[in-house]
Amino acid sequence: MYDFIFMLTRNDQTVPDAMEHLETAIACGIKHIGFKDVGLPFSELKQLADRIRESGATVYLEVVSLDAESEATSARAALEIGIDRLMGGIRPDNVVPIIAHAGIDYYPFPGTIVDHPSILKGTQEEIVKDATRLAAFDGVTGLDLLAYRWTEENVEDMIQAVCTAVDVPVVVAGSIGTRQRIHAVAQAGAAGYTIGTAALDGKFPETSPDLGSQLQAIIAATEQAMK
Repeated sequence: MYDFIFMLTRNDQTVPDAMEHLETAIACGIKHIGFKDVGLPFSELKQLADRIRESGATVYLEVVSLDAESEATSARAALEIGIDRLMGGIRPDNVVPIIAHAGIDYYPFPGTIVDHPSILKGTQEEIVKDATRLAAFDGVTGLDLLAYRWTEENVEDMIQAVCTAVDVPVVVAGSIGTRQRIHAVAQAGAAGYTIGTAALDGKFPETSPDLGSQLQAIIAATEQAMK
């Protein structure tokens, strides 16, 4: 499978009108939907998770807070919110003990992550080495790769190198807003990708900027990339 994960986010924050956009996504048949650990109060994030699960979709929470205390807080929040897959963060030694018995998949960030919105730094060799380290960590079930936030060139080569080096699924997140990138990520061997801002802002190449049309175009591009 090659999964399209719709993120109810803009600039690495959950958007204020996330619930409205969620209903559009559900109507379009989206089966993988997520949000960030920042941007809305905890109670509203839980409402989002409950509605996503009610629709039959997989629930994702992506951690963008990178200090140790915030990561642990987000992991504990993931338990209370009730999610299926926790993405992001850089400290599996802090996170895994918190979620170990909850049946939550965990996909941390490989490489050096800085700033907000997040940027990926490091050489390809360094990112692959860190990806290998994380993938071998007991409790890590996948990786969240900020490939198009990388400060270097040859992004697709780096994605392929990471996917080849590890035996866990790799999801490519951040700054994917064209059919070309959707296809490139699939060809590089990734298990899925996220789109948030491009769809919410009507910037995915499609005749109409409304969210429903945007999501249908992304679904079609995903299906084409799988062929």
